[in-house]
Amino acid sequence: MRKMTADQVEALKPSGIRKFFDIVSEMKDAISLGVGEPDFDTPWHIRDEGIYSLEKGRTFYTSNAGLKELKEEVCNYLNRRFQITYDPVHEVLVTVGGSEAIDIGLRAMINPGEGEEVLIPQPSYVSYEPCAILAGAKPVIIELKNENEFRLTAQELRDAITEKTKVLILPFPNNPTGAIMERENLEEIAEVIREKDIFVISDEIYAELSYKEEHVSIVNIPGMQERTILINGFSKSYAMTGWRLGYACGPKEVVAQMLKIHQYAIMCAPTTSQYAAVEALRNGDEDVAQMREAYNQRRRFLMNAFREMNLPCFEPYGAFYVFPCIKEFGMTSEEFAERFLKEEKVAVVPGTAFGDCGEGFLRISYAYSIDNLRLALTKLKDFVTRLRENKDPIC
Repeated sequence: MRKMTADQVEALKPSGIRKFFDIVSEMKDAISLGVGEPDFDTPWHIRDEGIYSLEKGRTFYTSNAGLKELKEEVCNYLNRRFQITYDPVHEVLVTVGGSEAIDIGLRAMINPGEGEEVLIPQPSYVSYEPCAILAGAKPVIIELKNENEFRLTAQELRDAITEKTKVLILPFPNNPTGAIMERENLEEIAEVIREKDIFVISDEIYAELSYKEEHVSIVNIPGMQERTILINGFSKSYAMTGWRLGYACGPKEVVAQMLKIHQYAIMCAPTTSQYAAVEALRNGDEDVAQMREAYNQRRRFLMNAFREMNLPCFEPYGAFYVFPCIKEFGMTSEEFAERFLKEEKVAVVPGTAFGDCGEGFLRISYAYSIDNLRLALTKLKDFVTRLRENKDPIC
């Protein structure tokens, strides 16, 4: 019998995040700081709109590209919050989460078999590299550096580009590091992007969770909107992870090709979720602001705790993650995370789950209550105190 499975799929590594999530689910009284999911419930007025849509019998397919009202509200939101203008008819596609948008965006842009390259700054979200491979591209990793606060520099980008480079993934605010790109950083890399004539997929799912200043999109930089697919969604900012809804905006020529893949593979995003999302965009700004403030309080609490235990960590200004350095302890990130889980019953994610250059770091999510964070940080302090016996810091 011939081999039933595809070689390129077999070669993909399972998600490094899921390993610890699955272990914690079997442990009694364990605390997890490993999942990037808001601990808030979806605000009631958004849930009510979803419920009302069901009561009204809105249980049928929508247009493949999404509800007209939702696409219009996406455009209104992007214009209101980030001064970005799109045509809702031709330049917006509603997807099943931001993850689907990443997948079909790459598949719509990459020509398999031609050796086209996708640049992926790491550490970053676990799906970028597998999606590039499945699209038929060659992933090229740009290793972001702690000393640069894990921002992408123009020189790093320039050094990575070859004649085969087609697309740059731009993952800011960043999961797992919490790093952001400010306008001057974006202007510097935009110059390289225009000069080298490459394209961008900008994953801005954490755009509303910026704590230093208002988020700036690469699309805001002159000459970049026509060569960028902007991806966003509702999971993080509106606490709607289970509703599975995102969107992609970009040049109509690319969005039209993404729509073909979407309509054959998915048909349309969930109808109930789309009606709820209309309400979120119209009346959810205050909810977002309240959640952002709560995350910011937790962020400051963690940074203060790290300073008190002398655990090095650059200050992140985006998303809801911190990325402390644990190199001083002479263990791999996975060894540290496994021992911490076993000895203190607290789960964090090894930095290597997000790329090899995450070695020596941990991702800690603060999408959890202050009470859980306080207890977990007490346990972390006890753990590193024990490990520090006869150790000299090297980080």
